[in-house]
Amino acid sequence: MDPLLISAAGGMKTRLDSLDMLANNIANAGTAGFKTDREFYNLYDEQLPTIETQWTDFSQGSLVQTGNPLNLALSGKGMFALNSPNGIVYTRDGEFRISKDNQLETVNGYTLRNTLDNGNPINVDPAQPVSIGTDGSVAQGGATIGQIEIADPASNPLAVNKLGNSYYIASTESSVPAAQGTDVLQGQLEQSNVATSESAVKLVGILRQFEMLQKAISVGTDMSKRGLEEVAKVV
Repeated sequence: MDPLLISAAGGMKTRLDSLDMLANNIANAGTAGFKTDREFYNLYDEQLPTIETQWTDFSQGSLVQTGNPLNLALSGKGMFALNSPNGIVYTRDGEFRISKDNQLETVNGYTLRNTLDNGNPINVDPAQPVSIGTDGSVAQGGATIGQIEIADPASNPLAVNKLGNSYYIASTESSVPAAQGTDVLQGQLEQSNVATSESAVKLVGILRQFEMLQKAISVGTDMSKRGLEEVAKVV
């Protein structure tokens, strides 16, 4: 096949992947704790010279006051460690609630891990206020009832994978260290770190690139067709 057509087709595929990535970023601009995906450029292959790979930007999002005592934000590195059907997962989304079993959980039913109880859920009394310290300690009635586990899976970005839009899973649990120097802020939420205006500009640029690649394929196809017609002519 014509190398021009191969390169253009490969470029169109990567542009479609980029469009999907940017669309997902923009769609989650309002999702608490969401971390934007970005691209590496100029990774070359023999036949597809415009391959890009995605990576997650774990930089801190802005913090906003909510006044809800079950909303938690992390200032610094790390993520909340959670028990889920998939094992231990991690998130920066601090929208928690009290489950029907009186445990602190996410809206998806994943429970916060208690380091004082071998990672089991944190049980609370729904009739009493919940106080959470900057060190992640959970107290009710003046007594400590739990310690929120804060881990740092992103210390090795290559060993952590996205699980949906708000959760992450580590390839090996033994590789996940505890977060250091991170404060837990009660009554606050971390916002997405998606730069909406930047993403919109990139979206327009990628659409233009896609159109140019379409034109390149069209031109290449026409040239090949004309070449065949010329060869087929009887002299």
